[in-house]
Amino acid sequence: MTGSGAAATSARTATRPGARADRPRRRLLLWSALVLLLVAATAASIAVGTHPLPLDAVASALASPDTAPAADTAIVWGLRLPRTVLGLVTGACLGLAGALAQVHTRNPLADPGLLGVTSGAGLAVVAGMAFLGLTSPVAAVWLALLGGLAAGAVVLVIAARVRAFGQLTTLILTGAVTSALLGALSTAILLTHEPIMRSFQGWSTGSLLDRPLELLPATAPLLVAGLVLTLLNLPAWSSLTLGDALAEGLGRNVAIDRAVGVTAIVLLAAVATAIAGPIAFVGLLSAHLARALARGSAVAGVLLAAPCGAALLLAADVLGRIAAPAGELSVGVAVAVVGAPVFVLLARAATR
Repeated sequence: MTGSGAAATSARTATRPGARADRPRRRLLLWSALVLLLVAATAASIAVGTHPLPLDAVASALASPDTAPAADTAIVWGLRLPRTVLGLVTGACLGLAGALAQVHTRNPLADPGLLGVTSGAGLAVVAGMAFLGLTSPVAAVWLALLGGLAAGAVVLVIAARVRAFGQLTTLILTGAVTSALLGALSTAILLTHEPIMRSFQGWSTGSLLDRPLELLPATAPLLVAGLVLTLLNLPAWSSLTLGDALAEGLGRNVAIDRAVGVTAIVLLAAVATAIAGPIAFVGLLSAHLARALARGSAVAGVLLAAPCGAALLLAADVLGRIAAPAGELSVGVAVAVVGAPVFVLLARAATR
């Protein structure tokens, strides 16, 4: 070994302990930044809206709703707080579902909509409006839940029975074909029932506007079930990232682990879609952000996706409120404006 090579090696060796010591500090800073982002997005969601309120008026309405002006209390407690709570729940569900989807498919571009849940929910809402006359938000949430769960179940059953490709390839292809078919059926119903097109359009763009807080009790059982299955699936995450063969070698039952994980994805995605309509890219982006914060930990990479998704969705919702002077952009559109270019960058990086 030359003198310069030995010197370089010794220099690298000398810097490793310091680099390792800096890792916990760097991770703490990153996680603190995430907490601050989530708190800031929550505060902005309560304080910012199409109807301007001074910050002292917002604080007064929050602290003393009985003595604050009735109009301020109605805006803060009746509109913005419920919207913020629903945004937190929806974003967390999408983030968690997106991270789980990427773990179980080992595809960095996977999204909760991959399993047909979004398209199934949309078809159920369209059919309910067209054939049953169900147009209320609460009716839409039940229709979306049933449609999303049914579509997810169909994808899982077909993927389990078809053996032409590998398990993961079959799952992805089945989800893509099912989504395309259900989307085409939704379009066909809309074209033959033009009066419901406007009502469905508000839901289909993905929005937290005018969503009642009563949607939470309606979706709570499925939300709890999805979270429980997520926690039960937790021990499998690190093994699954290594591949099916290695996971089986480590003693995991890959078929059961994947069934539990994919069922959790379906439940969480169905809850999010039922509350706010179909919203793309949140699951994808939050999963990548969470992995960057986790620094190689598969478990942390999934769990951190929940607060990442909540912060991203609320930030996009606030951006949509202030971006359009005459009104506001739906959160689905606001996320797509940012998410589409990022998706292209991630896709290019994945193919290199």
